[in-house]
Amino acid sequence: MNTDFHYYATYCTAVLAGYSHEEACEICYSAQFVDFCSKTFLSSIKGPLSAATSQLAVELVEQKTDILGLQDITRIWSSFHFLPYDLHAKKKHCSRIYLNKYRLICNSNGKLVADTVNLAKNKTLQAVGIAMHVTADTWAHKYFAGTPSMVINNTDRFFYEVLPEGDSYSVRQLKFSHNPGAKDDPENGVYVNSLYQTSENTVMNLGHGRAGHLPDYSFIRYKYLPAWADYEEVLKDNPSDYLHAFAQLVYAMRYIRGEVENFELNTYAWDIIEPYRGEIETILEKRQTDDAADWKALGEKISGKTIPDFDIDRYKEEYKTASKEEKNNTFLGKFILGALAQKSMVTGKIYKSGNPIAGVSVDYKKNGFAGIKDYMKLIEYANGGKDDE
Repeated sequence: MNTDFHYYATYCTAVLAGYSHEEACEICYSAQFVDFCSKTFLSSIKGPLSAATSQLAVELVEQKTDILGLQDITRIWSSFHFLPYDLHAKKKHCSRIYLNKYRLICNSNGKLVADTVNLAKNKTLQAVGIAMHVTADTWAHKYFAGTPSMVINNTDRFFYEVLPEGDSYSVRQLKFSHNPGAKDDPENGVYVNSLYQTSENTVMNLGHGRAGHLPDYSFIRYKYLPAWADYEEVLKDNPSDYLHAFAQLVYAMRYIRGEVENFELNTYAWDIIEPYRGEIETILEKRQTDDAADWKALGEKISGKTIPDFDIDRYKEEYKTASKEEKNNTFLGKFILGALAQKSMVTGKIYKSGNPIAGVSVDYKKNGFAGIKDYMKLIEYANGGKDDE
């Protein structure tokens, strides 16, 4: 998902969930900031690098893909953008190394979604925004994994867009370009994706890079033959998935606010969004690569307030000039603590499932900004050595 959904659409969901305009602005800023809180940004404010929630393209180019490098990549992308669906999934006739990656495939309504939402309850608005980003991405990024893998994340020539035509539909083969300077062309079905590489662990095979930005566009429906599904056809219906994401965010935030007693998976606030459902579906179906203006207009219609544009530098000076004792109480300080908690929780769940691919989690509440660290025993474990005791 892009700024249009993570920022403006999330603002809409927060207001519909009952938050004030000011609260909704903090939530949607935090949701969007997940895509910008890189080590480069954290270095610029002298913040803890272990709180990174994303990686810039230049950072990925320089990222090592040895065992420690892969753990670093996986901690970020699996915790915030490709939340694993089933950490105990079964797969016959495969190696342990492949099974570890297979278990990181993202999908909506997995147990970790509930863990993510519950983690944000009774926490800061920044933590709520982080949880909403993670939850929304389980809908957009389903069927891809937040760790480099050609087997799981690769695409081939069998990649077709499904175009509704009345009561029927047509299909057309999509074309991919590797020119990073080119723009996606929905009208002609040409999209930019990462360069094909046969190495299993190259960052070119991270997440949905091989499918380009298609998963981030709400209007598209596509089908392809992923290797992880034994080359059986998989259909992705983004308009439906994004609508479900929207309704689930409203429901999740109503739970966080205490208006719903329990958070249940596969549950949506259809009644709350009903007055605006037609407008929401129109935006989702619109064939354009940026819906920000439409979501912004809807959000301002719902709240009657003006939504400020996203500015990555908005809270930098507050954090940089705050004393050491006050940094945790700044906007970015609260975001950093929420990010560390989310990363620690997901990494811990992955490791406790018997999977060393994301490293070991260190509880920041006990260890401060030591954050997440790796241990030599993980290297032994990943190479077939001792299991975690």
